[in-house]
Amino acid sequence: MRLTGMLRGLAVLFTLVTTWFFATTYFHHVSFKSVNLRSWLGSSDTPTKAAKVRNKCGNQKSCPENTFTFKIISGAANVVGPSMCLDNVVFMSAVKNNIGRGLNIATVNGTNGHLISMAAFDMYSGDVKDLLKFLEGIKTGSLVLIASYDDPATKLNDKARQMLTELGSSYAGKLGFRDNWVFLGGKGLKGKSPFEQHLKNNHDTNKYDGWPEVLEIEGCVPKKMDK
Repeated sequence: MRLTGMLRGLAVLFTLVTTWFFATTYFHHVSFKSVNLRSWLGSSDTPTKAAKVRNKCGNQKSCPENTFTFKIISGAANVVGPSMCLDNVVFMSAVKNNIGRGLNIATVNGTNGHLISMAAFDMYSGDVKDLLKFLEGIKTGSLVLIASYDDPATKLNDKARQMLTELGSSYAGKLGFRDNWVFLGGKGLKGKSPFEQHLKNNHDTNKYDGWPEVLEIEGCVPKKMDK
């Protein structure tokens, strides 16, 4: 019995020494890191940066309550068409295939932002009467978004310029051949709109051959509050 116990003790000791030797020899060459169930299943456990919040129309800043977010981009020369967006709804763009050379205009309800009408008017070889008819039909309280493309002015007459000025424009009376212009105004607006940019066609400063660079405006326009 004593001999048997001694043999068992030696066997256990041998097993422990062998295990220790194997572990120190093998694990010395292997690096380990903890693996949790998520990473094992293919899901990274590394914290990721919070997703960047995308504002309406892709604008840099969000807009407060009771305002519309808007962005208007003019055309680039006679190659890339303009676009206009209000509260994340793109009304006109080259992708939608509803823009044209000249003046691109959309009118929307000033209270709820719903599209009322939109059209493109060729101001190089078109008929200004079509533009006049459109402008005459704009209802009081409507917002008006305008973006130029190629040439916005050759066919403009004094009456059309005056009607655009009455929408709040400061530059409608100065528009010339191949100028760039973006504008947001309104029917019944008192005073001048702060949402407007105009760039003259100037051979010395043009970015493109024969055209000025693209214009872009974005911001927040107050909603018309029904009384």
